[in-house]
Amino acid sequence: MRSNLKAEDLVLVEAVSRHGSVGAAAKELLTTQPSASRRLAALERRLGTRLFERDTTGARPTPAGRELARQAARLLADLDALPAQIAAATQAPSLSLGTIQALAPIVFTAAQIELAGVTLQAEVDHGPTLIGRVHQGLLDAAIVTIADQAVLPHGLQATGLGASPLVLVLPADTTPLAAGRKALAGREVLYSSIDLAGEHLRAGLSGLGALPQPGPTIEATLRIARHRKVPAVVPDLAARWWDDPTDRLLPSPLPGKVMLSLVTRPPQPSRLAQVLPALTARILSAPKDSPDRP
Repeated sequence: MRSNLKAEDLVLVEAVSRHGSVGAAAKELLTTQPSASRRLAALERRLGTRLFERDTTGARPTPAGRELARQAARLLADLDALPAQIAAATQAPSLSLGTIQALAPIVFTAAQIELAGVTLQAEVDHGPTLIGRVHQGLLDAAIVTIADQAVLPHGLQATGLGASPLVLVLPADTTPLAAGRKALAGREVLYSSIDLAGEHLRAGLSGLGALPQPGPTIEATLRIARHRKVPAVVPDLAARWWDDPTDRLLPSPLPGKVMLSLVTRPPQPSRLAQVLPALTARILSAPKDSPDRP
C-alpha cells in the first residue's frame, strides 16, 4: 500500500517543527498562514493523529509530530543529495554501505581508507532497517551487530567479521575497585552494548550489586564516565576508538562480546570483497595514533 504522505507534506512538517510556528513556516515556504494551517490540519486528518499543539505562542510537536519531522528531515536531505549521488555514480565506482550510529565513525573512516578511489555512499540507521534496505536492493551492504540475533530475509547472506569483547573502562581518578566478585557493589556503572544485549547486561551488573545506568551512545557513555569518574562497560573496539590515554581497560566483570557482521546479497560486491580483511582489521583495532593499552 502506498503512503498517503507527499513530499510537500514532509516539507511543511519539517518547517513548522524547525520554526516552532506555522506562520514562520508559511513565510519560508512562500504561502499564507491560513493555507499552511489548512494543509497541516488535512494531513493530521489523513494520518489520524495530531502532529502539533497550536496556540498563540506557536506550534509544539506532539510525539507523533516530532517523529514525522525527524524522518522528514532525513528524507528531504536524501532527496537533496540525490542529484549529486546520481552524477557521482556515473563518474566513478561507487558502493553504498550502511551501519548503525554507534559504529558510523569507525566503519566509515575505515571504509574511506580501504576503499580509496571508490565513491562511498554512507547511510546510518537502525540494524533492522539497514538489513531491510539491503534486501530491497537500496544498499550494497551493511555492517551491523544483530545479524546473529535476527532472522535474515531470504536471499541475504551474513559474513562474520569478528567479535569485540566487552571491557571495563576505568577513567583516571576513579575510586579503585575492591577485590572479588562484588568489586562493583554499590557503584554506578555506565554501559552500552550496541546490540540487543543491553537488558542482559543491565541485569548482570545489577546481579553484581552495581547501579547500572545505560549510556545514550558509546561515545557519550565514555565521556560521561570520565566526567563522573565512574566505571563503564563497553565493547573493546569502542573503548579503543574513543580512548583517553589515562583510561585503564580491564576485563569485563560479565562475559560478553559484540559480533560484527557484513550483510549483503550474494555474491558480495567485488570491490568490498577485495578489501574486506583489511577493512575488518581496521574496524576491530584501535586507530594507529592511539597509544598502546595496558
